[in-house]
Parts: sequence; C-alpha cells; structure tokens
Amino acid sequence: MTNLSVNINKIATLRNSRGENLPNLEKVAMDCEAMGADGITVHPRPDERHIKYADVYTLRPLLKTEFNIEGYPSKEFIDLVLKVKPAQVTLVPDAPDALTSSAGWNVADNIEFLTGVVDRMREAGIRTSIFVDPDVETIRLAAKTGADRVELYTKPYADAFPHNPEEAVAPYVKASEAAHDVGLGVNAGHDLNLENLAWFRQNLPYLNEVSIGHALICDAIYLGLAETIARYKACLKKNA
Repeated sequence: MTNLSVNINKIATLRNSRGENLPNLEKVAMDCEAMGADGITVHPRPDERHIKYADVYTLRPLLKTEFNIEGYPSKEFIDLVLKVKPAQVTLVPDAPDALTSSAGWNVADNIEFLTGVVDRMREAGIRTSIFVDPDVETIRLAAKTGADRVELYTKPYADAFPHNPEEAVAPYVKASEAAHDVGLGVNAGHDLNLENLAWFRQNLPYLNEVSIGHALICDAIYLGLAETIARYKACLKKNA
C-alpha cells in the first residue's frame, strides 16, 4: 500500500486570510490522521504565507503519523528541521518567492550542496527525500548524495494524463525503476488527483508515498474531508 501524506498548506492559507485560528490547523491535521491519512506534510516558506514556522513546532508533538517537512534548505529551514526532527524532510529547489514547486533539482549542479544537507539530516536521524524530475540520470546522481528517497515531480504527468495516460506515466515508470535500482525509495507529488492517481499507482512498480494537498482540499469542499481521504486512499490500493 502506498502511503498518503496530506499537505495542509491550503488549510493554513484559509486560516491566515482572516488572521484568526479558523480553521484550526492543529485540529485539521489530527482529524486527517484519524480519517486515515498516513502522514502530514507542511511546506513553510520564508514569507509564511501559509504554514508558519510556529505551526511546525506546534504540530510536531500532536501528530501520530509521519511528519514530512518540505522546503528549500536555507539556513533557517535547516535549523527548523533539525530542531523539530520530523520523520522526513523533502528538499525542494524553490526560490523564496515561488508560488509553488515548478521543477525538480538540477542535482548535477548542486550535488555538493545537497550532499552536505543530506549528511546533516542523516546525523539527526531524519529521512531525506530530494525533489526531482523523472530523469534517470538525475535520480542516479541523487543517490550519490546519500539521500533515502526521491520525490518525483508529477505536474507533467498530470498535464499529459487526459490526452494519453500511457505516454504520461511512461517516464515515471522508468524513473521509479531507476530509483529502486540505486537503492532509493520513491515518493511523488504535484497535481495528483482523484482522476489520475489510481493509474499512476497501478503503473509504478515502486511507490512509497504520495503527498497531496491542493486537489485533496478542493475535493473536500464538495465531498467532505473524511470521504475525500477515503477516496484518495482507495486510489492507492494495488487493485484500485
């Protein structure tokens, strides 16, 4: 079974729009766990436009499932992660003002930097995942950093899926196989939804985890959070 980590950034965005504590981020995170989520993902950005650094500290002792913190490995971000010690940190190459993730790391150009960050995380007992495009050579280089996993950037898959599902998923199948061959676990995320997730899961030979936020929260507006999580979990079953 592939794990579902629910990204709660959009809950924080809604809360921040009124400057109060509605919806209550901590309660939503714990409710997601109770409703079947296998983990909770947050992505604190420097401008704190959704998840705030204080949220990360507050959430840590409350969560019972895996806590995944995403972000660009700035000094401030690294300090936060080392203090909080989540189960997993996902390193993304986003610029500070990025609206959302739009590409994976150029590992070849950043391998020394990434290796240094991974070393620090390993010393702290934190599993490290590197956000990458579905490129076999990039994945092989990611393994050389000492990372535990890669997270495959899936927007290109989501964009191509309605037109040709077989072609859309083909690069990800090769990427998943390449990661497995070099000893890396496989995560995935970005624009996965109820229409394209089951096909993605069925075709990837090795898929440890998906992290989904925007689409899941949008679906929850119509379906309710418990039903939405149940449907996403159903998509991740082997025979979905």
